[in-house]
Amino acid sequence: MTLRFLLPLFLATAPLAASAQLAEAQTRLKTAVTEVLSVADRAGNRSALPEKLRPVLQKYVSFETMTKRAVGPGWRQFTPAQQKEASRLFATLIIRSYSSKFTPGEHPDITYQAATEPASGRVDVPTSMVYKGSHYAVVYRMEQMLITDVVIEGVSLIANYRSQLDAQFKKGGANAVISSLTQSVSRPQ
Repeated sequence: MTLRFLLPLFLATAPLAASAQLAEAQTRLKTAVTEVLSVADRAGNRSALPEKLRPVLQKYVSFETMTKRAVGPGWRQFTPAQQKEASRLFATLIIRSYSSKFTPGEHPDITYQAATEPASGRVDVPTSMVYKGSHYAVVYRMEQMLITDVVIEGVSLIANYRSQLDAQFKKGGANAVISSLTQSVSRPQ
């Protein structure tokens, strides 16, 4: 009798829980964007921006998950030390690339669309952005309330790096990936 009573109650509340999770993901993304723009405005100059943004982005982005997915199946063959170094280098590369898009004081006009749950545990928050006269469709993929991928105009950041890093791994394993990331990070911005 109790089970027959609880099952309908659970089924009735499940959509509410999913809806709350979608709203929470969207709110978290809005908070992240607001905080990033605020830090960018206070950075002073472009060269200081990557290091100013690093602690903020580390709160909202899972760089380890991004690195793991960008490397692909070869990730399992990295030692824990190699995984840590690859994640550190990849985070540096992403943060530098991301921060180079900012002009302090100039903010994109962002329209947040309804978040969706395309797979269990993943929330996509689509946005429409206008920045410096250009329009962009950007989807933030989130898991456990952390950004794990960004899809810009249909192109996944992770998939883009995956084609590069997987090829490096096939050529020379984890050391080749780390060497490639080190070279990319050492190049001037």
